[in-house]
Amino acid sequence: MAGRCLGQNLKPIVLSTQWAGVPMKKNKKMVSPGRKLGQWCFEGDLAFLASSGFRVKNPWISSVFVRAAASQSSSFSQLVSQAQEPLAGTGARVSRIGSEFRVTKETSVEINIDLDGNGICDCDTGIPFLDHMLDQLAAHGLFDLRVKAKGDTHIDDHHTNEDIALALGIALLRALGDCKGIRRFGDFTAPLDEALVHVVLDLSGRPHLSSNLEIPTQRVGNYDTQLVEHFFQSLANTSGMTLHICQLSGENSHHIIEATFKAFARALRQATEHDERRRGSIPSSKGVLSRA
Repeated sequence: MAGRCLGQNLKPIVLSTQWAGVPMKKNKKMVSPGRKLGQWCFEGDLAFLASSGFRVKNPWISSVFVRAAASQSSSFSQLVSQAQEPLAGTGARVSRIGSEFRVTKETSVEINIDLDGNGICDCDTGIPFLDHMLDQLAAHGLFDLRVKAKGDTHIDDHHTNEDIALALGIALLRALGDCKGIRRFGDFTAPLDEALVHVVLDLSGRPHLSSNLEIPTQRVGNYDTQLVEHFFQSLANTSGMTLHICQLSGENSHHIIEATFKAFARALRQATEHDERRRGSIPSSKGVLSRA
């Protein structure tokens, strides 16, 4: 292995010159163990790194896996589909990532999520307040989240808000794979000044939302506060999670919504974390977590 020239005679996959604010030099250096990955990343390099027990933690490298999955390359697709599996004989684990590209006559949405990230958010939805809330999701869930969306916001934010949540649910589902070894349940209460919100969730495969949010104003900035509950309903529908949101107190609309996203982020982080005692088993007495 030590003498292998990685990347030789393989077609390069070029993504972008920048990912999550990290600039990358334009060079064609071959990838080798113990060496930093440059801008150019090769199919064989990633497969070799994975088989060698290399843990993909750098956010832009994770994006390589995400975009490679979309490229319909068989070896990449296999690599991504097995990303949540422990690597044989190494005990190492490749980052769990998922992506979704959703295009309708109303919106165009691209989402990448790395469940084992560092809390990096790169979101441009065309809805500033939603960008702020997605930043809370990434920062407090420790997910690397990239969202790029364009929609008919000249009408209102409804379609864009909904389609982002739908796409996020699908990306989350793909990142989780068969859910082997996860904790499955999450429970967190988050305060923000006078606001206090409790979120409990179960990655059960059974979509459900219960919410008692009482947001006193119709808008926060230009954001329609009715869209908060609709966001979580759409997310629950495509991810298949059971989600309960309970507002315990709160008077300021911004505080209530932000506390909700923070509590959700921490609950989701708990639910998606690995439980070492499970040793890779599925956390269900039925032996499966799915929507079927």
